[in-house]
Amino acid sequence: MATLLGLAATALTTGCWLPQLLRAWRTRSTDDLSWVYLVVLGVGLSLWLAYGVVVSDPVIVMANVLSLGLMLTLAAGKARFDAERVDAERVGAR
Repeated sequence: MATLLGLAATALTTGCWLPQLLRAWRTRSTDDLSWVYLVVLGVGLSLWLAYGVVVSDPVIVMANVLSLGLMLTLAAGKARFDAERVDAERVGAR
């Protein structure tokens, strides 16, 4: 029962990243996401992942590997889209 509860929580908390990722990809904008938020969240997810490894809990490990992967994908998109925006502003200023 506890494993099913953990899997349900994993599905919901990990799945919540998908709409944000899709929106960022479609609009090519991540301006509303701060780097501080992404870094603090990344550290928190990494600590949860380490905890899951230490206590040998595969559900916690899986949840945080997936969430960390999606968060890193979003951070990579932010870096790319921010760079594209700066380049476009630089070209527009000429």
